[in-house]
Amino acid sequence: MSFTVPAGSYQQFMGRFADPLAVQFADFGGVTSGASVLDVGCGTGALTAVLADRLGAAAVSAVDPSPSFVEAARRRLPGVDVRQARAEDLPFDDGRFDLVLAQLVVHFMTDPAAGMREMGRVARPGGVVAAAVWDHGGGQGPLQVFWSAVRALDPAAPDESDLPGVREGHLAALAGEAGLVDVDAAALTVEVAHESFEDWWRPFTLAVGPAGAYVASLDDAGRTALRERCRSVLPAGPFTIRATAWAVRARTPS
Repeated sequence: MSFTVPAGSYQQFMGRFADPLAVQFADFGGVTSGASVLDVGCGTGALTAVLADRLGAAAVSAVDPSPSFVEAARRRLPGVDVRQARAEDLPFDDGRFDLVLAQLVVHFMTDPAAGMREMGRVARPGGVVAAAVWDHGGGQGPLQVFWSAVRALDPAAPDESDLPGVREGHLAALAGEAGLVDVDAAALTVEVAHESFEDWWRPFTLAVGPAGAYVASLDDAGRTALRERCRSVLPAGPFTIRATAWAVRARTPS
């Protein structure tokens, strides 16, 4: 898989889903005026932008391991402290933030429990740690049509259904493993309109994430077969894709 891609490619691929999810996730996380907050795995800044709008740029910090994403987030949100860092090694002191949030990143952490534990470390005692990941395991994520078509053509192909946190209840279990308490879970659902099949398909050719890496691994005949398989189960357009994410909100021990 790869996220070492231009920020614009990621925005075309997942940004259109991440942007509306960010509004719901910020509500679920309990973002309120006066709080200091860290966005872990900020990508191109979908959630960061919502946080800065609600709290002011000075109250928001963000990290991401991708240099191109960090640069894009800094350009998009001047005044926000955006740093290049991994979730498992955050460059902040203990208890620095009131809230620490991670949208669409826990399932790509090298060690998700360690990453969530690190999120808890930089949250104040009794502070909020929250995360959200797509329901790739239950078949309600934004890539369901794509991965169903892949499995129909190549049953042995790996997909995203076994990643950490993508099945109901697993994100909450990871929060508990990380030593967080008062764990609450929810499902957050967004709908994204697509003007045409080509509008839906084109982002898969940009080599973003596991789906993009799979498309890039195919020869021309394989890509054509996959594209036409997807086309056969989707309307010509316009149409709407409905996508659900699992979300968890917890606290650090007081």
